[in-house]
Amino acid sequence: MIDMNSLLSVPFGKAVETALPFGRAIDTAKALLKEEGFGVLCDIDVAATMKEKIDVEFRPYRILGACNPHFALQSLTAQPQLGLLLPCNVVVQELDGKTVVSAVDANVMLSITGADLHDLATEVNTRLFRVLEKMAAN
Repeated sequence: MIDMNSLLSVPFGKAVETALPFGRAIDTAKALLKEEGFGVLCDIDVAATMKEKIDVEFRPYRILGACNPHFALQSLTAQPQLGLLLPCNVVVQELDGKTVVSAVDANVMLSITGADLHDLATEVNTRLFRVLEKMAAN
């Protein structure tokens, strides 16, 4: 059994539990990201990929690659190689019958660039973490 308290404590992001079932949580996360100005550039179904590539059953796990074009432009202008750290990932997964949604902490991620992106990262976090708060309220 997985310790949910340790799972929800993420040093490089934030995680919440939601009462939404897995499939509905994905749809809700995408809608909430859109409300916050993010598009989902990619939707990686980790379970399907594991089954297809190495014939292993894996729990429901999706990585949503979220991007706000205005924030991306600011980031790429300040640090041309920042694309290595984009997009901002939001993960929806099922653990022990519970749905957990997490998002990367942009301050942690962007701190490694050496560029002064603290204000930008704080705004990204405000929006991503607002999505998580709304997910937790469901």
